[in-house]
Amino acid sequence: MPAMILAAGRGERMRPLTDHTPKPLLAAGGRPLIDWHLLRLAGAGCSRVVINLAWLGEQIAEHVGDGSRWGLEVSYSREGERGLETGGGIARALPLLGDGPFVVMNGDVWCNLDPAPLLRPPAGLAHLVLVPNPEHNRDGDFGLLGDAVVPEGGEPLTYSGIGVFHPDLFAGHPGGAFRLAPLLRRAIAAGQVTGECHRGRWCDVGTPERLQALDVELRGCP
Repeated sequence: MPAMILAAGRGERMRPLTDHTPKPLLAAGGRPLIDWHLLRLAGAGCSRVVINLAWLGEQIAEHVGDGSRWGLEVSYSREGERGLETGGGIARALPLLGDGPFVVMNGDVWCNLDPAPLLRPPAGLAHLVLVPNPEHNRDGDFGLLGDAVVPEGGEPLTYSGIGVFHPDLFAGHPGGAFRLAPLLRRAIAAGQVTGECHRGRWCDVGTPERLQALDVELRGCP
């Protein structure tokens, strides 16, 4: 199963760090954030990765190259400087991802989840990895009832930025730049989204302070 790393965001909340460096290349624990994803995907047996690019994206392409140093085949979906938001970015990359399901990872999160169990088709249109609500998202995004993601009820949890999607989730998408959340909510309302809760380490690297804290935590990590 192929994977996609979302790496096109401008990183406004990370400025001035992202004025000259794209967020996925910011380092934590001695490695750029995107390297952690590539290492874990390669270790899980994934062989093909698509990375979308926008703001300062060529720096990412220069760093990652063809992916061979991780044993991966990496290709790029270029969106222009402004990008297409999450939904539009994935939709643009669908021809590179093929006709089957694919894993998606936000390039600006760090997580110790082993992605190997995700490399299987979802039961519906999507399978989401959810996490306990962090301080910056106390109300959560969705509920989890058993293995079903629900709009209300169940345990309120936060979407980790990691999931498995079927291309049919994007059928009839509006084109151009659009967000992923409305497509997910529509599929959730139709009972087409499963999920799991990851209770290990996860960090949404959304501010310089969170990046610094993660860097301190990961120092000495293999």
